Amino acid sequence: MAAPRYFDHAASTPLDPRVFEAMMSAYQRLPGNAHAVHGAGREARHAVEFAREQVALAIGAEDPQQIIFTSGATEANETVIRAHRGAISPFEHSAIRAAANGYEVLGNHGYDLVAPVASDFLSVMSVHNETGARWDVRSLPAKTRHSDMTQSLGKEAVGVTGLDFASFSAHKLNGPKGVGAIYSVEGQIEPLFRGGGQELGNRGGTLNVPAIVGFGLAAEIARVEWLERAQHAAALREQFLSTLSKEPDLTMNGGPNPVPHILSLSFSGIEGESIVLGLDELGFAVSAGAACSSGSTEVSPSLRALGLPDELARGTVRISFGLGNTAESADDLAEGLLSTVRRLRRLRT
Repeated sequence: MAAPRYFDHAASTPLDPRVFEAMMSAYQRLPGNAHAVHGAGREARHAVEFAREQVALAIGAEDPQQIIFTSGATEANETVIRAHRGAISPFEHSAIRAAANGYEVLGNHGYDLVAPVASDFLSVMSVHNETGARWDVRSLPAKTRHSDMTQSLGKEAVGVTGLDFASFSAHKLNGPKGVGAIYSVEGQIEPLFRGGGQELGNRGGTLNVPAIVGFGLAAEIARVEWLERAQHAAALREQFLSTLSKEPDLTMNGGPNPVPHILSLSFSGIEGESIVLGLDELGFAVSAGAACSSGSTEVSPSLRALGLPDELARGTVRISFGLGNTAESADDLAEGLLSTVRRLRRLRT
């Protein structure tokens, strides 16, 4: 699939060629275990610590030791949630919901979250992965605050001041799959994996040095280029919606101030999966919601929490813009979406 026709960047992003080159170099140059005491081990360790500094700088952490590398945001979320008890928002990713067994769920009215009493621990994502809606857990009463910031880093300015924990994943910002991080203000977390006590005892397991090198560079590039990326996504979104205005019977989700790179649209009387498959036949990649829930016949809990009727929730598609997309491809996608929706509606009658 050509990069201009890939519109599923909220699920995963193409690897930046600069990151790929850095990782290939690391595979060739850094054979050592980052915890070995010999020279090859020290070289690998130096590369890891440099990447830690890059990630810390990208998220506004005060100390690189506040960064704990993981296999991704799912592990990061699981690690934080397992170590606490408290409340989550009703819009959380399944990685949070599955781990938060027995947690309270915040009350909500549309996109507004309500926390009537302070919680010992509170987890609220910064950007909703299905609709692009924004929230800030720091505005809610809690002793300890965590935010899944997976959809923020690389797409907007990120700052962790005021948070106790945050989760990140490299493959959402044109970095490699299989690597992420926990931000911990204290630099410590109850480990999910104990193993050999790596990551200062916070996460056991041999470090994936090339992936961590790639994550570090992707974070550094995102810190420098996030505004350009956001402006690019906003222009594509505007182009797409101008063409899509020919279709009056749709609902746009995301609240009053969504991020520009995620666009959630609901069509009545049509299954979102059918739209996705129709666009796939035209060579476009979009999704019907979170990629981890693809194939599920259940209505998205997040969309239901927003008060979206089941019919509209089932007819929801997510378009997510990113590097490689062009104004021309956005316009082509809009035309393809219009033709697909009209064809499916004709089949229904």
